[in-house]
Amino acid sequence: MARALLIVLDSVGIGGAPDAARYGDAGSDTVGHIAQACVEGRGDRPGLRAGPLRLPNLAAFGLGLACAGATGRVPPGLGRVDAARALWGHAVETAAGKDTPSGHWEIAGVPVLEDWGHFPDTRPAFPPDLIAALVREADLPGILGDRHASGTAIIDAHGADHLRTGRPICYTSADSVFQIAAHEEAFGLERLYETCRIARRLCDPYRVGRVIARPFVDDAVGGFRRTGHRKDFSVAPPADTLLDVAQAAGRSVVSVGKIGDIFAHRATGLEIKPIGNAACLDAALSAFTGLPEGGLVFLNLVDFDTEHGHRRDVPGYAAELEAFDVRLPEIEAALVPGDLCIVTADHGNDPTWHGTEHTREQVPVLAFGPGIAPGPMGRRESFADIGASVAAHLGLPPLGAGQAWW
Repeated sequence: MARALLIVLDSVGIGGAPDAARYGDAGSDTVGHIAQACVEGRGDRPGLRAGPLRLPNLAAFGLGLACAGATGRVPPGLGRVDAARALWGHAVETAAGKDTPSGHWEIAGVPVLEDWGHFPDTRPAFPPDLIAALVREADLPGILGDRHASGTAIIDAHGADHLRTGRPICYTSADSVFQIAAHEEAFGLERLYETCRIARRLCDPYRVGRVIARPFVDDAVGGFRRTGHRKDFSVAPPADTLLDVAQAAGRSVVSVGKIGDIFAHRATGLEIKPIGNAACLDAALSAFTGLPEGGLVFLNLVDFDTEHGHRRDVPGYAAELEAFDVRLPEIEAALVPGDLCIVTADHGNDPTWHGTEHTREQVPVLAFGPGIAPGPMGRRESFADIGASVAAHLGLPPLGAGQAWW
C-alpha cells in the first residue's frame, strides 16, 4: 500500500473560473496578479520582501505551466519549463460556492451543487428572529455589527463598544457564514465557542455553511489583534468524503490546520491544529514521517487566505508564497517510494481584486512522489478528481464523484 499527503494552499487560485462572471470575478487571478504586482514594485515591503516573485521550486514542479493552462499566460517569475518535475494541471470547481467548505468537500469527492444560504448585504443583515433567539439562548445583552464587513475592520469599529457593553460583534460576508467576534479575556474564549455552538444550531434552517468564532485581544488604545484561536462550526458534508472512505477502510488519517473544522470533525482522525502556516507544515511533515502504509495526511495552510487575501495584502501574500516555495524540497524529501503528495487550492482570493471576498478561480494541481512520472494532466473538470486520484493511489473504493488521472 501507499501513503498520501494532500496540501491545500488556501485561496491560491490561478485564474478566473469559466463561470467567474456569475460571481463578479471575471479576470481575477491570485497568483498571476501577485506576480505582476511584484514586477511593478507593488509587492515590496521594507523588512519583508522586494522585487519579482521568486517561486523557483513551484515553477520547477509546474506551477507556471498550470497557470498557463488556466489563463493562457505564464506569470512573471514562473518562467515556462521544458519538463516539470511533477504531474501538473488545473482544476475547475463545480460546486455552487466559492468558499472553504465547498472547495474542500469537492476536493474530497463531494461537490455541493445547491446554493448555500446567504445573508443580504443590508443593515441589518441578519433576520430579527435569528438574532432574538441567539440573544435569548446565549444570555447576551444584545449584539453589535449585524452587517457585511471585513473581520479586522469591524473589530476596530466596534471593539471598544464590545468591551464596554459585553455585546459580541456579529457579521457576515459574501460567503455563507455567520461570524462572531469577541474579546478572549473580557468575554471569554469558551463562552464565545458556546455562543457559536448555539448560533450553529440556529443557522441550520437558513442553510448557512459555517459559524466562525473570531476571538481577539488587546484594546482600542494599542489596537485590537485577532488570535489564532479561531474555530469554525461547519455543517457536515452531505455524503461520504475521502476521509469517510479512508476511515471505513481502517486507514490512518491525520488532519492538520482547520481540516477538522471544515469537515465537522467527521472521519478526520487525529486532529492537529497549530497556529500559522509554518507550524502547520511542520506538524504535517512530522505526522507523515510516522504515518502507516495506506494512511493520509490532509493539510490546510490558511494564512494565505486569512492573513493576506482578505486583507488585500500583496506583499504579505507574496512573502507567504515564497516561504512555502522554500520548503517544497523538504516536502519532496519526506516522500519514500509509494508516497504521493498533491499541492492544490480550494478557491481564489486575489489580493489585487476589489472588496475583501474570495474570488471564483481555477486552482493548480501538482502531484509528485518517487516513481510518479511527471507530465501534463490537463484541465480537470472537477476538484473531485483530486480526491478520486488519492483514493485510487491508496487502493480505496471509488468516491461518489471525480475521475482519477492515473
